[in-house]
Amino acid sequence: MGIPAAGTGKAPKAARMFQVPDTVKHLSLAQLDALTRSFRDWLLAARDTRTRQGRMRMWLLFLLLRHTGMRLGEALELDDREDFDLARGVVRVRGEASREIPLPVEVVDGLTLFFDDPMSMELRGQVFRLDQGYVRRKFSERGQGTDIPRDLLNPRVLRHSRAVELLRGGVPLVVVDAMLGHQNPSSQYVSFSDADTRRIMNHYIYKERKMKTSARNMFVGQISAIRDGAILSEVEVTTASGLKVVSVITKESFQNLGLAMGMTVIATVKAPWVVLVKEDSMFKTSARNKFCGKISAVNVGQIAAEVVVDLADGTNITSLITDESVSKLDLKVGDDICAMVKAFSVILTLE
Repeated sequence: MGIPAAGTGKAPKAARMFQVPDTVKHLSLAQLDALTRSFRDWLLAARDTRTRQGRMRMWLLFLLLRHTGMRLGEALELDDREDFDLARGVVRVRGEASREIPLPVEVVDGLTLFFDDPMSMELRGQVFRLDQGYVRRKFSERGQGTDIPRDLLNPRVLRHSRAVELLRGGVPLVVVDAMLGHQNPSSQYVSFSDADTRRIMNHYIYKERKMKTSARNMFVGQISAIRDGAILSEVEVTTASGLKVVSVITKESFQNLGLAMGMTVIATVKAPWVVLVKEDSMFKTSARNKFCGKISAVNVGQIAAEVVVDLADGTNITSLITDESVSKLDLKVGDDICAMVKAFSVILTLE
């Protein structure tokens, strides 16, 4: 990890740039998305109302584990009549590590619809009282076909994954500890009240949702190389996973941003600027950024299509191309593909 140049007055945010120990098993964002899609597809494939209701219980439990980092035992002990305050958007975890955890609006909406369904009345108070073996089996089943290693398909790994995701997003370690219900705090120098914790988590959930619905290709990293020219400056950004993104900006923009080695920046690429090329038809190009991986999603519209490419490090890149291009390239989920971006198309911003 680089060190900021002297005199810049800016340091990288450690929360985003830390390295996760090899002993802590967790899922990448791409793997989290793949597992979520698998559970959602399983739910939508239900052929009758009763089957859908049963699968909906598992889907809601998965969402709670995914977004709260609760222990499986804690989630299975939830009383859906007493432990949810959907008006405030929180779930109460009882026991030794009692706490309130804010919920994303999508989870609140799903819970509200299920709880209000007349068919669910007979289940009230027992919605999440599922067998642990059944839950673990469903995790294993839903992971099939996602390329996620079998040893990562369990609720405990999902708990670790949420913690890593929050820390990468800049949530203070003490707040993550409080949300996950850790008994021994990780820091003796900082403390937050319950109100502070809820406020910070609500802010993060809002930011998380906003980022997902705006610019899709955002790479947070440190400046690892700079090459100056008379008019232009070339800046290389290295993410925590080792992905390198090169941007070329004007000398004026470089100076206005006050960029220097070791600084943490966000490199953004708009989806229409991402060009997709199959490796067997690779051609010479001036594009400095070439990222190869596998297609994980092809969402076709009436005019344009959204193609998501998963890279080996867990990063995903989204490209927006015409439907005609999808047909011409014969793009399908699982295909090997390269996403290419010109350095001039990479926008740099400070955190």
